[in-house]
Amino acid sequence: MAGIPDSCKPEEALGRMSELNPHRQATVQLDYISARRELKVVNPVADTRIAFVHDWLLALRGGEKCLELLCQLWPEADLFTLLCDRAALSDTLQKIAIRTSFLQRLPLALRHHRCLLPLMPLAISRFRLHGYDVVVSLSHCVAKSVRVAAGIPHLCYCLTPVRYAWHLQEAYLAGQPDWLRPLQRALLAALRQWDRRTAGRVTQFIAISRAVQRRIRDCYGRDSLVIYPPVDVDFYRPAPVQRQGFYLCVSALVPYKRIDLAVEACNRLGRELVVIGAGPELPKLRRRAGRTVRFLGWQPDEVVRGYYRRCRALLFPGEEDFGIVPVEAQACGTPVIAYGVGGATESVLPPGGYSRGSGLLFFPQTVAALVEAICRLEQHADMFDPVTARRQAEQFSKERFCCQMQELVAEATGRQARELRAAA
Repeated sequence: MAGIPDSCKPEEALGRMSELNPHRQATVQLDYISARRELKVVNPVADTRIAFVHDWLLALRGGEKCLELLCQLWPEADLFTLLCDRAALSDTLQKIAIRTSFLQRLPLALRHHRCLLPLMPLAISRFRLHGYDVVVSLSHCVAKSVRVAAGIPHLCYCLTPVRYAWHLQEAYLAGQPDWLRPLQRALLAALRQWDRRTAGRVTQFIAISRAVQRRIRDCYGRDSLVIYPPVDVDFYRPAPVQRQGFYLCVSALVPYKRIDLAVEACNRLGRELVVIGAGPELPKLRRRAGRTVRFLGWQPDEVVRGYYRRCRALLFPGEEDFGIVPVEAQACGTPVIAYGVGGATESVLPPGGYSRGSGLLFFPQTVAALVEAICRLEQHADMFDPVTARRQAEQFSKERFCCQMQELVAEATGRQARELRAAA
């Protein structure tokens, strides 16, 4: 089989264990309030007037799950967002008072929201937030640029600076027609300038990972705290079921997720791969897939959990800001093979010395590197421990996220109250 290392062929049962991407080691250090208090959710101040700002609410993904938890803590909050598809919201978000922008009234806005990017800076600036004790924005596009009345603390939980204007600009432009790229490039340059300029509207940035913390510093010249996103480690947990031989991908099927690497690696090795997710890349991936690759589309959380529990390992070949999926898999005791750049380097613990790990990091982002990592995991299965994986995942619990965000809000509102008293 061409392109497959000798150590991965059946006649070569064992191979050499080499270091993967040794300059990046996965260490989980929760920067803020890591050991200052017992990790339990406390009741927030009842009369705190709080406003949440989110870019758009069109699906329930990682950022929306963070917002959902915050809305459980502050159910009387107001929520501002550019666009909202109520049919896609959870029960918790359905109950919150939601205010949308003028973009909501445009034809086909919910289906083609990315085409509205040139109008989004104007739309977010139309919101006027006053009469609140604190504003919390959850931003991966323009939410952090909302205008807040003077004296009100604005905490930005930054999922990432705008991907297609900053670090993923070339990947974004690669998917555009040649004749459109010069115009798009000029638009993104203007968006970057506006994005950097309006970063001054934020009182405190909170990054979802060290990778995003670096981007905030590079893009905005601002320092930030790190508070990792929450994972439901009570729901995602091991079960006494038999592990099977298939590999698993759980992802939106969009180009930057690089599911094509997983498909091609399993094609070359003849390994079974199950892909859970949907998106515009599906037709292309189906054409590339061999007979051992199955696509299941989007599945309920209970079904996804069942596949986490039974798969040999999760494949995570894209660069992510944090990556909740690898943590969910590890919470089920499942090893993870992840690209060794970005958020996965902070959640996946490779084996080292005599210590067993929760997965492997591969580098560079190529099919050959992923094939090598799969072979390494198969040859050295005893180096990966479900207990280690579970312990690694528990560091990202919902309770920790809630405690950290509650204390941050309390500190911000307390500081505001002290400043008001001093000015009186």
